[in-house]
Amino acid sequence: MSKQQKKKKETTIDTFYSANGTEGERSANNKSEIPANWIQAVEELKTQLREAEDNWKKNFKIMISHLETEALELKQENRVLKAKIKQLENEAKKMKDETKEMKDAVKRKKDDLQRKSDQKEKDDQKSSDEIQSLKTRIQQLELSDLTRQQDTIKQNERNENIEENMKHLIHKTDDLENHLRRDNLRIIGLPEDHDKRKSLDIILQEIIQENCPNILAQEGKVAIERIHRSPPIFNPQMTTPRTVIAKFKNYETREKILQAAKKKSFRYHGTTARISQDLVASTLKDQKARNMIFRKARKLGLQPRINYPSKLTIFLHGKVWSFNTIEEFQAFVKKKHT
Repeated sequence: MSKQQKKKKETTIDTFYSANGTEGERSANNKSEIPANWIQAVEELKTQLREAEDNWKKNFKIMISHLETEALELKQENRVLKAKIKQLENEAKKMKDETKEMKDAVKRKKDDLQRKSDQKEKDDQKSSDEIQSLKTRIQQLELSDLTRQQDTIKQNERNENIEENMKHLIHKTDDLENHLRRDNLRIIGLPEDHDKRKSLDIILQEIIQENCPNILAQEGKVAIERIHRSPPIFNPQMTTPRTVIAKFKNYETREKILQAAKKKSFRYHGTTARISQDLVASTLKDQKARNMIFRKARKLGLQPRINYPSKLTIFLHGKVWSFNTIEEFQAFVKKKHT
């Protein structure tokens, strides 16, 4: 754009009126000067719009059309504005008085807002202090919770240690109890009506004589320390006879009888009497689970064995596998069959 064009664009309303004379002269020249200036501005806008992108041409043309329309409207409004100037001067005085009243009202409103603002700042500061207090309390609670969690972890570790110690003590107690019962045998299924005619000591001697007479032939009468039924009190509601527990004075004699009972079923006056070791309940439970695993392992051809200290060993595909617990063996079998 040339300097002359820039100069034309910078023309203001004041320079326009000063270039065209007084108010009387301007009213005489309005008809000839204002339309020419607008046409020149429109031409300059058209020149610039040609340099813009194609997609904006339509919008600029619409704007130019609006501007031309507004120019005609302004020309008509100019006549109306002159008539209103006097009216505005009268209204200006009235507005001046109203402005003073409004200033007073604004001042009162400003003072009121200032008081409210000061009160709000106090409330905000109070809220901020309360929030900070809550944050501090939350941090203290979080720290306290972390401490409790750490204490809980330590307590759980202590509980686990206590449980392990309890298991160890129970295991040791069971071992001691089993050791005390090493000379005992259980006789299961012996009818109780025999007790009315003979003592349990004599009945046991007859059972040994009937089922393994060679023991009596070698040792004579078997020495029994004590023999009784368990539980000691008879319960008429029980459908099975109470178990007989016999404690032998000689462990080797007890072992011979037990081995003989494993080879064949003992009978007494036509009734089957099962002979077994006298073990604590937990050991019997573990023994039952072990026997079940042994049966399953033998069916799978795994050649199970028990190694010291209490490890289950099997042979599979030329390899030796050892397990410390029943759960380990069950997981191994499940994995091999999936």
